[in-house]
Amino acid sequence: MNAISTDFSGTIPSETIQILIAEDEYVIAANLQENLETLGYGVADIASSAVEAVEKAAELRPDLVLMDIQLRGEMDGIQAAEQIWNQLQIPVIYVTGHSDKSTLDRAKVTFPFGYILKPVKGKELYVAIETALSRYKRDEMMTTAFRSIGDGMIVTNTQGQILSLNRAAELLTGWQQAEAIDRELTEVFNVVDEETHLPIGNVAVTAVQQNAIISLGDRVLLITKAGTSLPITESIAPIQNSKGLTTGAVLIFRDDTQRSLQEAYNQTLEYAQLVMLQKEELQRLNQLKDDFLSTVSHELRSPLNNIKMAIRMLEVTLDQQQGGLDTETNPEPNRLTRYMNILRDQCNQELALVNNLLELLQLEAGEHLVEWVSIPLSEWVFQVVATFQERAQSRQQQLRVVTPVVTPADLPVLVSDRSILTHILTELLTNACKYTPSGGEIAVTVHLQPENRMQIVVCNSGNEIPADELTRIFDKFYRMPTSDRWKHGGTGLGLALIKKQSAYLGGTIRAESTAGQNRFIVELPLSPPSEFG
Repeated sequence: MNAISTDFSGTIPSETIQILIAEDEYVIAANLQENLETLGYGVADIASSAVEAVEKAAELRPDLVLMDIQLRGEMDGIQAAEQIWNQLQIPVIYVTGHSDKSTLDRAKVTFPFGYILKPVKGKELYVAIETALSRYKRDEMMTTAFRSIGDGMIVTNTQGQILSLNRAAELLTGWQQAEAIDRELTEVFNVVDEETHLPIGNVAVTAVQQNAIISLGDRVLLITKAGTSLPITESIAPIQNSKGLTTGAVLIFRDDTQRSLQEAYNQTLEYAQLVMLQKEELQRLNQLKDDFLSTVSHELRSPLNNIKMAIRMLEVTLDQQQGGLDTETNPEPNRLTRYMNILRDQCNQELALVNNLLELLQLEAGEHLVEWVSIPLSEWVFQVVATFQERAQSRQQQLRVVTPVVTPADLPVLVSDRSILTHILTELLTNACKYTPSGGEIAVTVHLQPENRMQIVVCNSGNEIPADELTRIFDKFYRMPTSDRWKHGGTGLGLALIKKQSAYLGGTIRAESTAGQNRFIVELPLSPPSEFG
């Protein structure tokens, strides 16, 4: 072994650089140590095998490793250098007597920081060490800057395979650099169109082929390793060497969630404003409608009352004239009486419509005054039902009151508005008589409920009400087109009014229908709601 020449007189390093020597020849190792110390470097230790070199490098963390290629054991210096760099990021300089092409090719794959052939000269050793350390510091600075950039950054070769990615890219994609290197870009950086969710492909290859900076805009999603979608904005640029040749591409991208959230907020705000405008317009139209109906109703009620009075006067006059006439030989009085009855019924129907409409408008405006009185249920229910007995009998219908569990005398006193409550039950019984076939049954049932409440159920036999009509049966002016209820006339206002009246008393009303049975269920508090005191 030739001794190292130390004729180079250089500047002693201001900080002692610790170097690990991996050499299986003791004499060479000792000479290397002596000359390194002469040059002002420190020797951390000497390893005689590749395995020992890896272990001591991990333990001592030297600044540099001088690595012989031929070492004791199954592992050689090239394999040891590869492990030391990949695991510890410690620069390695090969100090070897091997200069054949195959050995050089193997060594180049490990990206060494120097390659010195034996015998080593002091000047060459010093220059190699300082050059390696300088390059390492520069690379380390670039690597630190690369990994600390806030935006995600991925570098690829010309085939779109990943060479490196920084910490931000690891966090955004969910992939670690060690597992991402050499993979196709689309495996790690899987981007899709935000609207169609179709994959965009290998954007690095596109940038290389076009040899231009490209951007996919702000409508792309990154599908992370975990499968979640992340809105991003990105740009891709080709990388060129000093000779102008394209060697790869670099992608810069960032999380664009804030932009997506802002857009979603703006869309929500616009929608809310649109809804508010529509609501205001609807309120304005409803107010115009209510004002029109109120005005028309008031204008109609007076003429209708006058018509009713005129009909009554005509009936009185007709009765007086009929006193001396034989109706069998003179059918004219009978015909007049029939016309008068028709006119009176139509007038009553129209007047009831007007009154219901005005009542409904008052309830919706909150202008109806509630008169709270004590109502003995045992008397009131039977009194209202009694007024329908004659009508039910004329139609051969069975009408009865049912009071489960308790006797009628045990029913409590209800505190409510008697006129409103009577109108609710009257409307339900009117409909029940109207739509129950001959021989059918009508039942009024009173149930006591928990929490100081009660139910009044009006049940009648008849045709089932379709489910889609049950949802609209309490709408104003709604009449069921699919049933035979059209033949009974009506305005479709009665149920809408009693629903509003039930709510005004603090209660609810709903309808149920099964095969052959229709039920209207009114639930009310036994005492006034708290807001009424």
